[in-house]
Amino acid sequence: MKIAVISDIHANKMALDCALNDINKFNPDKIFCLGDIILAGYDPNGVCEEIIKLQDKYRDDFIIIQGNTDKMVANCTPQLIEKTKEAFPCMGYSLEEDVKITKKEYIDFVKNLPLNKTITLNNVTIELVHGSPRRQDENIFPNLDPCDIEKMVENSPADLILCGHTHIPCGYSLNSGKTVINAGSLGRSMMPDCKPVYLQLTIDKYGKFYSEHIKLEYDNKMVANHILMRGFKYCEDLAKMYIPR
Repeated sequence: MKIAVISDIHANKMALDCALNDINKFNPDKIFCLGDIILAGYDPNGVCEEIIKLQDKYRDDFIIIQGNTDKMVANCTPQLIEKTKEAFPCMGYSLEEDVKITKKEYIDFVKNLPLNKTITLNNVTIELVHGSPRRQDENIFPNLDPCDIEKMVENSPADLILCGHTHIPCGYSLNSGKTVINAGSLGRSMMPDCKPVYLQLTIDKYGKFYSEHIKLEYDNKMVANHILMRGFKYCEDLAKMYIPR
């Protein structure tokens, strides 16, 4: 069984299109999406439209959960906008604008997504989360103490936990027997080259699983220009996040 795992698209339609071209070649049996499909990009409506097309195409073989920024847009208040502006200005002003331009049907779509999902495939129990099993916005970064990861996942029923949120791919094989894999980010990678990343996962009939992070090539500068064209305050700071360091 082949599974493509995508996460953290952040309204970046170019990155999603690039990934889907590659995913079609992989020809997966299922696609998992780990949330943060909207906010702080350039085309939330286009991304949501494409995600719903995937849902229609794959039906029960497409599973999507809610990310923390999906929740921010879905439950946005003036107070949340101001709080976000104070902490992270470009995100706050993007939130303010995204709430205005995102169609209500898409806001309702992300609002009603589940926080997590647990399924069993070929005797492997898999939990899909955005941050961690404990919290939607908890960070699973590379080079953490495995003991800390164990605490994050100790109440999960899964053999394999798939997550995103940090925008940096990584993985852990834990002494408890659990495996944790961060799929990375399609839409706003925090890797030095800022290239989209997704996960290819294969589970054989014996319940053994194999994974590979796939890095894709696309036009970072064009995405940054799309962000700049939105013209909201501090959009230039957001655009810089798409330029390789």
